[in-house]
Parts: sequence; C-alpha cells; structure tokens
Amino acid sequence: MDYKEEFIEIFRQNISRPGSEKLLEWMETTDFFRAPASTRFHCACEYGLVRHSLNVYHSLVDMFFEEGDNLESFTICALLHDLCKANYYKTGTRNVKNEETGQWEKVPFFQVEDAFPYGHGEKSVFLIERFMRLKTAEAVAIRWHMGGFDDAARGGSFAISQAYDAYPLAVKLHMADLAATYLREKGTSDIPRK
Repeated sequence: MDYKEEFIEIFRQNISRPGSEKLLEWMETTDFFRAPASTRFHCACEYGLVRHSLNVYHSLVDMFFEEGDNLESFTICALLHDLCKANYYKTGTRNVKNEETGQWEKVPFFQVEDAFPYGHGEKSVFLIERFMRLKTAEAVAIRWHMGGFDDAARGGSFAISQAYDAYPLAVKLHMADLAATYLREKGTSDIPRK
C-alpha cells in the first residue's frame, strides 16, 4: 500500500464527521499527496508530506492513545496538522559542486511559495474548518503543534503554555510531531542539508 492509500484508508476508517469527505475531495485538488514535508530537514522529498502525516499519526496513537481518548480526534490532528503545507512548496534547481568530480551539477530543491501567508498551525485550522468543524481541543492542538518552533512562541507568547496546560491533546500532538520528525524520519530527505 502506498502512502496516499494508507492515508485515505485511515482517514475514512476513523473520521466520520460531517464535511470530512468534502475536505478529502478538496485535498485531492491540491499537491498534498505529492508535496514534501519541508525544504530540507525531514521528508524533503516527493510524497514527504503525506508520509510525515502518517508518521505523526502512528507516533500519536502508538505512544499516547489511552483509554478514554477519542480516536477520531487523534486522527484529525495527526493527519491534518500540516494541511497548511498543501500548495506551499515550489520545486526548483540550483547548482551544487560535486565533491568527487569537481563539476557543477543542477540539483533539485524545494522553496516556500506561500500564496496564503496566514501562519502555520492557524492556517491548518482555517483550511480544515472550511469543510469540517473542529472540537476546541483539536483546533488548539493543531494551532500549537509546532511547540517552541512556532513564531508566536519564539516571540514570547505565553498562550502556548496555557494551551498545553488546558489541552493534553496539544502536548501529545507536539510530542508525536517531534518523534516523527526527529526519530522516524531521520535521513528521509532527498535534499542534502548544508
């Protein structure tokens, strides 16, 4: 089974909320299922975004799902937390010197081309809610899934601390995102890091 098939199977098996099928239809019109997850750090490769979303899902469920947790909420948060990256990257080429041959070669790279600069987590929440209502805990978890990497947190906002204190799902999603990025996806980029 490929990443897209697995994503859609888990999505349809675990999410039955009104509007979910319309959201999935919209996702098919974007590059979500082909896009990279980053410019060079993790899953910077074709299908990287869907692969990362699945890794976050498996990390979240495997490490943090407890009796009483809502599988639909876990699935929504994990699979859709980076929806903001649909139609976000552009592929280009740059010249890099081949150390073995000494020759300059064109190599692919990804760059950000954000047509809707609305923020990271907040943009994912906005896009999801165009089709499907989120519970407060889901919206907060997706909004703050970047943790200390979020621009607002780096700027000194204390809202992240309040969010994590009030919504355990937000903490769990952030930790699953870290586990996926730094443990499951180590060495998954096609783009060399400088």
